[in-house]
Amino acid sequence: MPEPLRPDPDQLLRQPELKRRGKLKIFFGACAGTGKTFAMLEEAQRLYHDGLDVLCGVVETHGRQETAGLLEGLPQLPPARHIHRGKVLTGFDPDAALARHPALILMDELACSNPPGSRHPKRWQDVNELLEAGIDVLTTLNVQHLESLNDVVSVITGIRVRETLPDPVFDTADEIVLVDLTVGDLLQRLRDGKVYIPAQAERAIEHFFREGNLIALRELALRRAADRVDEQKRLLQEAAADGNDLYPQDGILLCLDAGKGSEKLIRTAARLAARLGCRWHTIYTESTGFAKQAEHQRRKMVNALRLASQLGAGTATLSDPQRCQAIIRYAREHRLGKVILGRRQGRWLPFPTLADTLIKHAPELEVILISRGTPFAEAPKPTAPGRDTAQRWQHPLRGCLLALILCLCTSFIATRWLPAFDDANLAMLYLLNVVIVALFYGRRPAVVASLLNVISFDLFFIAPRGSLAVSNIQYLLTFGVMLTVGLLIGHLTAGVRYQARIARYREQRTRQLYEMSRALADGRDVTALVRCSETYIRSTFNAACQILMPDENGQLTALTPPAAMTPVDTAIARWSFEHALPAGAGTDTLPGVPYRILPLVSSGNVLGLLVIEPLRLRQITLPEQQRLLDTFLMLIAGAMERHALLQSEQQTRIRNEREQLRNTFLAALSHDLRTPLTVLFAQAEILALDLNHEKSAHTEQAIRMRRQIISTIRLVNNLLDMARYQSGGSTLNQEWMTLQELAGSILNAFDSEGNTGRVTLDIKEPMALVFLDAALTERIFINLLENAVKYAGEQASITLRARVTPGQLVFHVLDNGPGIPAGQETLIFEKFARGTKESAIPGIGLGLAICQAIVTLHQGTIQASNQPQGGADVCIVLPQPAPPQLEDLE
Repeated sequence: MPEPLRPDPDQLLRQPELKRRGKLKIFFGACAGTGKTFAMLEEAQRLYHDGLDVLCGVVETHGRQETAGLLEGLPQLPPARHIHRGKVLTGFDPDAALARHPALILMDELACSNPPGSRHPKRWQDVNELLEAGIDVLTTLNVQHLESLNDVVSVITGIRVRETLPDPVFDTADEIVLVDLTVGDLLQRLRDGKVYIPAQAERAIEHFFREGNLIALRELALRRAADRVDEQKRLLQEAAADGNDLYPQDGILLCLDAGKGSEKLIRTAARLAARLGCRWHTIYTESTGFAKQAEHQRRKMVNALRLASQLGAGTATLSDPQRCQAIIRYAREHRLGKVILGRRQGRWLPFPTLADTLIKHAPELEVILISRGTPFAEAPKPTAPGRDTAQRWQHPLRGCLLALILCLCTSFIATRWLPAFDDANLAMLYLLNVVIVALFYGRRPAVVASLLNVISFDLFFIAPRGSLAVSNIQYLLTFGVMLTVGLLIGHLTAGVRYQARIARYREQRTRQLYEMSRALADGRDVTALVRCSETYIRSTFNAACQILMPDENGQLTALTPPAAMTPVDTAIARWSFEHALPAGAGTDTLPGVPYRILPLVSSGNVLGLLVIEPLRLRQITLPEQQRLLDTFLMLIAGAMERHALLQSEQQTRIRNEREQLRNTFLAALSHDLRTPLTVLFAQAEILALDLNHEKSAHTEQAIRMRRQIISTIRLVNNLLDMARYQSGGSTLNQEWMTLQELAGSILNAFDSEGNTGRVTLDIKEPMALVFLDAALTERIFINLLENAVKYAGEQASITLRARVTPGQLVFHVLDNGPGIPAGQETLIFEKFARGTKESAIPGIGLGLAICQAIVTLHQGTIQASNQPQGGADVCIVLPQPAPPQLEDLE
């Protein structure tokens, strides 16, 4: 037989290379214009310069110069030509690409459709053929072209994308490169014509490229890329041969049990997760006895899980008798590396705890123990509101009756069916009665039960039976021990019951505070706050109450309908409001009245009064009730102050906006009036001169017209100056001068307007040096003198007095007019304020406001008052430095 031909070793070595599938790398983005093609070409240029055989199969530049520039130097595949309905269409030539067989080929726009006549209808099918041939492919894709997101994109943008890509093609890609760009930068690129031509860009911005659409598409792209990373991480984890974690576990797992302090554990875990910036889960492992627990205990656990869910945790309830194994399994399945457990106090059993078991069986987990709470001193036993003496004794009497019934039943059963039992066992039955009575009815019935049990034990089981006599002295010790143990058990059981009752009261008070604070936070006005506060106080303290608030006149009034309570004495309420002290029942002030008045104080201010009239004074005098009432007062006062501050802030903002708008309007109006007034003044000046030269009879009318124009110009200047002072755009140009120079410039400016001889100077030291801004100071006195002339009349007598004292300069402008109306000495310096609102005197009330602004720039003061003999007195005080010496002036 001839020997078969042996295969060529070189051919066998080349076979794996021929069967190797190419790698697909997708440059993924939210939409067109993010730079996917640019990034793909940059990658191709880098690989080409590294010596790799790179070929450009399909690259869409869309006329972008930066993108087209990256094509230089790269080999390009000639397009295939197809004839369809008489038209020549160009497309990708797969045969030429396979014949060329480069190491890497560029295929832009993976989801694009091929022209009719091509081998495949979709470009991704061409890419798949190239990959099967062992050619690596670089391509681009937008998120709206994914088939699974097509309907979502249609809802967001209102546009149905026709060219889509099956998700398995995207999922099987070897690499995904996310090319991201902010929405603002993308819109700017679109406006600059770097995505589409200007005409197309404008249409795109109005339709597809709206800001809301771009934000939604960007979120989809980021989520899709993150999902792929998570999937790769999961696959890599499952592929680990040893089962160990390849990535650090940063999640938190909180394990709850039936013990107390679950809410504290949940909030602590939530804060820890927020600080670490990680996810967290909360679980509860049900045991076989969970269904047998009391309803309030099961409801408590359900509420705890609901709280954890509200705080952002994933929650689960596990049914597994092996709690430790259930926790370990859940932590590993959800990759939670930190386990939080509640620490138990007073552990004395030698058995290992749950934390020890977790550390032993799962050493990779970090176990954190958190305290369940800090023990506080228990409050005295609270008395339920509204209980009278009969009700207070009804509960203990029921306990005594139960003790008697249990004692009789135990004695009957023991004598009838348990005669052969030892005395010690019978004593245990009687002690059980004590425990039951103490558990449900407290300490006093437990004492009665102990006495009844000792007497019954002696009567029915100790010889001689039927009498209290004892034949054996040893039974006296038995009776004593039995009585002592019964009393101790009753005391301890009653203590546990008492603590449970105190905890219940505390939980109730906490819930009331929470509900009230939440209701006060939702209050929209003062009336709603008052109504809410009264409702909670009535239901909590079982008392009638009323909140009094000061009105505009300072009178204390109720904002809600009158309550069914004793009328409040207004004198007591006024005293409590003015002194910020409580009064009435239970206080040191008028304790005989049936109600108590408590001030609502916040930040040292009394905002109102709370009048409360309980059915029994004890309801508000117990320490815990007093603390609760004080807390209610602080919550109410805080809510009212917060509402007042909010109202004040809104009013201030409105006032500032109104003032700014008015200043802007006045500045614009004044600026527009200045130019025509200047022209009108020049024409009036020329007309007055010409008429005066011609000795015309109309010269006086022209002069009056000129004066009115000057007055109007001054009014416009006042508007502009006021706007400038308000914006802080004015600075001082101070210099040294004598009082005589200042007074002369003031009189010259005032006399030029036809006021010659109306002002009398009263200056003792005319050569005294003063340091100020001459132009602005002159403006002050021109406004004051004109104001005096307006309101004092044509026959006004005006005096300008100046005195220089060490450190200050004092001016007085005096007139003999009617003076300043009472109560308006300060108001006249406000903007647009006038002495008489309805008056024929011209002006808009800005002169004195400008004077005050200029004086404030000099860091001085200005005040107005009336003289004893009549007339107004405006006093100006300007600070002055020490005058320079003569050699300094030289």
